[in-house]
Amino acid sequence: MRALGNVVDETDLIGLVLGERQSDQWIVVIRYIKEGYIKDDDARNWNADELLKNITEGVAEANQDRVARGFAELQVIGWVEPPAYDAATHRLVWSMLAKDKGEPDSAPKGINYNTYALGRDGYFSLNLLSNSTQIAGDKTAARELLADLTYNSGKRYEDFSATTDRIAEYGLAALIGGIAVKKLGLLALGTALVLKFAKLIFIGLAVVGAGIMRIFRRKPRDPAGGAA
Repeated sequence: MRALGNVVDETDLIGLVLGERQSDQWIVVIRYIKEGYIKDDDARNWNADELLKNITEGVAEANQDRVARGFAELQVIGWVEPPAYDAATHRLVWSMLAKDKGEPDSAPKGINYNTYALGRDGYFSLNLLSNSTQIAGDKTAARELLADLTYNSGKRYEDFSATTDRIAEYGLAALIGGIAVKKLGLLALGTALVLKFAKLIFIGLAVVGAGIMRIFRRKPRDPAGGAA
């Protein structure tokens, strides 16, 4: 992730999920942020345009770090999917279209497909990284992962206790605005590197398979120690 230009906080990183098919070019970055109970009241009246402005401002600030590390600045273009919150399941989904500054408009553009699962003392963030030519099919994987994620009894959003539990310093809208960019980042994904990564996995499996086949193909030795 760092090689692709991203800032990685290992304290909340759970891991990465990659597709199993050779044609899959997406990565899902999974994090758990334990910052307390996220109030969702503001989901009733948030403004998508205002949230987009907050993200743009956050990316402009984050670009300073990208430039300092030798990476191109990111430019926010707009929503792929505007924010949608399901109050019954406490799941949030939104998706952002971005590109490297100076990149041709005709080039595939980076996609951050963000899904969140709120819990009693924090939230899971599942950020699918893809591009504009692949997202229509790739987002299915993100939604499947989100649907499969469940909290243990006692850790669910509805298990919150106002008398004992800590409430986060920000609400749900912040997971779409500035906090989302500052804490989780608008992540970048280099298609060429992902394809190379996928090929390495494929080659690695092929090498392991070939090694196993060589073991089974060895001729048994005779009791005297010579080859049979």
